[in-house]
Amino acid sequence: MKTLYIECHMGAAGDMLMSALYELLEDKEGFLKTMNGLGLPGVHVEAAPGVSGGIAGTHMKVTVHGQEELEHDHDHHEHHHHHDHEHDHHHDHGHDHHHHDHDHDHDHPHAHKHEHEHEHHHHHATPGHIAEIIDALALPEEVKANARAVYDAIARAEAKAHGCPVGDVHYHEVGALDAVADVTGVCYAIYLLQPDRVVVSPVHVGSGTVKCAHGIMPVPAPATANLLAGVPVYGGEVMGELCTPTGAALLTHFAQSFGPMPPMSGGAVGCGVGTKVFVGRANCVRAFLGEDARSANGTITELVCNIDDMTPEALAFAAARLLELGALDVYTVPGTMKKGRPGHVLTVLCEEEQEGKLARAVLEQTTTIGLRVRRCGKYFLTPGSKTVETPWGPVQVKTAQGFGVSKAAPEYESAAALARANGLPIQTVLHEVTKRL
Repeated sequence: MKTLYIECHMGAAGDMLMSALYELLEDKEGFLKTMNGLGLPGVHVEAAPGVSGGIAGTHMKVTVHGQEELEHDHDHHEHHHHHDHEHDHHHDHGHDHHHHDHDHDHDHPHAHKHEHEHEHHHHHATPGHIAEIIDALALPEEVKANARAVYDAIARAEAKAHGCPVGDVHYHEVGALDAVADVTGVCYAIYLLQPDRVVVSPVHVGSGTVKCAHGIMPVPAPATANLLAGVPVYGGEVMGELCTPTGAALLTHFAQSFGPMPPMSGGAVGCGVGTKVFVGRANCVRAFLGEDARSANGTITELVCNIDDMTPEALAFAAARLLELGALDVYTVPGTMKKGRPGHVLTVLCEEEQEGKLARAVLEQTTTIGLRVRRCGKYFLTPGSKTVETPWGPVQVKTAQGFGVSKAAPEYESAAALARANGLPIQTVLHEVTKRL
């Protein structure tokens, strides 16, 4: 089973997760090209090398009109900001408790003091506005659906934390743009990696307090705590907020389970590093991609019955109808029934949600008056296809991968069509295709 394991020993933030997943991608340039072609106004994504605590990795720099939302240095009572010019951010909404997700950053409304003066008046973005931005992005629908779901979870958590309707949650506009890049970047990277399972370590949330628009709050912040409900978390000696709401929302959206790293073979390691320095600790999120063959990667339902009073023709008709009605497979095995009568054991394989429909169909299409149901775990290779070129033309090839196993075989009808068109024995075409696999 292709497993993605995310290690959150220093919490998680959107850009650090994206950085770690980016390092696992085969086509890194293609990923950056897509991210920078999304059409987010003024947003640019750049992968920069970084080192934290002696561990080398990638820092994903997300800038808005050339300005990066750098990690804030929290001392649990104040925000210390280091910038080159002075401006004040004016916020009008009482429920603007949203975190920047750059290296354990926050996006609470506050005033920034800099060396020369000008003002930026930032608008606010509602959850509906964010959904419209995501819908317009040049990304696969699956990626956009995941990104919307992550933002919906953040909005619900923020609304619950501050006792306001979901529609009243507002995001700082500049922070919203770079956070949208973080969220969509993580969703797109996981879409490209296509893991069969995502496992996340217990999440280090940090400790102490943090100052935000609503005053001094405990760590984890209320919205983060809401998102991590039911998830194994821990604090510790590190003072400050390590897991941001966006990091928490991404982890809980994609994780099938939380716990220690499962036994894994092969694969690769990605490391997303932050800019904030913690004495004696590497500020990073690591992602491991490999094969875990300990457990099944799916489930299947078996419908089974014994039949000793149907003709072979009638039984064959029933099997064909069950396949037409959505069964994954139908087969019979000869057996000896009551009183020594010869008969067949009919087995129908189906998805769990098809159980009722196909159970009724077995009762309708066969002479049995009852059947057994078995729910089984199953191991399966992920199917795929590719094209192999031969001297006579292309042939479709079926592929299957998983558990460290890779298989490929010519598709019979494709090979047969090529053999007929060129007056060749099918063995000649199959041999040529097999040589090229």
